[in-house]
Amino acid sequence: MSLDAPLVAVAWLFMFARAWRVDFHPWQAYAALGLTVWIIYVVDRLIDVRMRSPDDPMLGSRHHFHQKHWKKFLLGVVVAAATVLWLTLTYLPVEVIGYSIPIMLLVGVFFALVVMVPATRDIPYLRNIVAGMTFGMGTALVAHVYVPMEPFWIMMQSREVISFGVLCVLNISAIHLWEHSRLSNDPEIRAADEISLTLPLILLGAASLWFAYQDNPGMFGGSVADTDPLTRPFFYGVLISAALLQVINRTRERYSMDALRCLADAAMIVPLPLFIVFSGT
Repeated sequence: MSLDAPLVAVAWLFMFARAWRVDFHPWQAYAALGLTVWIIYVVDRLIDVRMRSPDDPMLGSRHHFHQKHWKKFLLGVVVAAATVLWLTLTYLPVEVIGYSIPIMLLVGVFFALVVMVPATRDIPYLRNIVAGMTFGMGTALVAHVYVPMEPFWIMMQSREVISFGVLCVLNISAIHLWEHSRLSNDPEIRAADEISLTLPLILLGAASLWFAYQDNPGMFGGSVADTDPLTRPFFYGVLISAALLQVINRTRERYSMDALRCLADAAMIVPLPLFIVFSGT
């Protein structure tokens, strides 16, 4: 049903809002973001189905489900788009329109890459980077638009947005790397796929731990007080997701590709309850 990505977006929107101390954050913002993400993912899967042959191993059960019910999904996209437009014009701050323009341009770049780049079994790194960073910034903007006196470019260079964007890139790339590895019998290719995911996850985890430490240099026993106790749990969330993706990566041979996709989604949602505990919300 393409509900996985919207659930991830809504979960991290809550964490962005808490980390940035957004006092007023209406439910309409969550609904607009969730529906927008749902629209993009449905359209992406319908395009994949159109561009690839039915027996393409890169197409999973999710794609076949969308192909079978494409008329219903298209109707849902129209209804969802009308709802997003109504919510945006009626309930969200007018600044969200300015915030959305660069994000929608990136969405256009993503779909251009989907349509223009030939469908092959190669890992679409450029497309994954565009998709992951767009997802990260698109999620963050729905929280940052409620932060007073901070322009869009401040959000773009924030540690939170960059960390979450990189996490999204690695989450998307993980699926492609796992698929690519299973379709190859070459040990060198499989080893290259392994290091292509393992090394970035380790670096992201280390960076997240460093950012958490910067927010409280006394976290390992010093006497320095917290500087921002709500930002630190956000980076814990990134660290937890990266660690879970690494665990899944190391044990991936035990699971089917459908199971791996579900586990990768779960790795992005698990930090939410832990964030709530750590932040005391």
